[in-house]
Amino acid sequence: MATAGTNPNHLTGIGARTIPEFDGVHEVWPRGDRLRAVRAAAAAYKERFKAQGRVRAVRSVDIAAAPYPVKYAFHDAVSVPTLPLISMINRMIVVQYDDFDGRARTLVFEPTVPDGSAEAPFYRNLRKLVDKVPGGKLLERTVLRYYAEPGDVLRRLGLAADDIDFCTFDHLHVQDPRMILGSTEVVEGEQAPRSPLFGGARMLVHERELATLRSLHPMQWAWYVDGGLGGVDPEKFVTFDGDVELGPGVALLWTPGHTDGNHSLVLNTPDGVWVSSENGISLDNWQPELSRIPGVRRYHEEFGREICPNANTLEDSLDQYDSMVKEKTLADRCKADPRWLQILPSTELAPWKRFWPVVPTYVHGGIAYGEIKGGRR
Repeated sequence: MATAGTNPNHLTGIGARTIPEFDGVHEVWPRGDRLRAVRAAAAAYKERFKAQGRVRAVRSVDIAAAPYPVKYAFHDAVSVPTLPLISMINRMIVVQYDDFDGRARTLVFEPTVPDGSAEAPFYRNLRKLVDKVPGGKLLERTVLRYYAEPGDVLRRLGLAADDIDFCTFDHLHVQDPRMILGSTEVVEGEQAPRSPLFGGARMLVHERELATLRSLHPMQWAWYVDGGLGGVDPEKFVTFDGDVELGPGVALLWTPGHTDGNHSLVLNTPDGVWVSSENGISLDNWQPELSRIPGVRRYHEEFGREICPNANTLEDSLDQYDSMVKEKTLADRCKADPRWLQILPSTELAPWKRFWPVVPTYVHGGIAYGEIKGGRR
């Protein structure tokens, strides 16, 4: 059964399919009933998802660390004086799997190009502010760090651009699709049109997220790269609406709230199910009852909430709550420390002592299974 608005033929063309367990759960009313419906659907789907098989290989590589306001990171729950900014580390995840037609596929999740992200109004304005502040350059060195560009990551893993079938982001905050998919127009400040970063790869994107970038509301504008679709071939996008599974062991689950079209990467591995998204920036967001960040556990205890959201945009805080419960229900327990869930934030709070006490209570540090291989197509 197709989720309303999904083009099943489009998904069939890439060996993917919709997930019937979640049909209608995000429309259940009243809201308490909706949360229970989301939790029950996630538990039911997890059983089938794990039985279908595992991904062939997965590897995460750090891309860059960028500044982020503490007040957003934990819904203003931090209860002691701190630096106003912390750093978040973006990780690119490469996943190799077979689709439901048996074709070998390679997916790149979160291939952030820092030069594109810097043009989002939030970061552009922050850069202007830092330039005006005495000692601003020192502050910049404190919160910024570059590890690798997406193209460097491919080479490090023995992959070529043409090995990539699909790329995707959990949402398009501070992302410039022109940097990934190429453009027939010249990006401001450059001399020639951008070439595709991953050859003929297409971007998987929720219909609502792509529509948001096409028509930004003022409350959304600061976090998106306005004009990021200029000159991009529309055929480069594969859109979906709702929840989809790409093949045994890999799914993109619709997790609305942080943005309308937010989706989370879900992987079945030899250690069980992992989930990655930016609904939180550390495990403390999903498991506040275990947090040692001052104020986060109190947020859980005083409000009776089992999550503490990453809240730079509260497009729908109730939906984001339900989505984080959806993620928690899917994720398995960590083998190294079963108190913690196997949730890997797509951008994660840096565990740097300079930001103490706003440091993650527990860090997985990445994910790696199997052997990433080039030439599988």
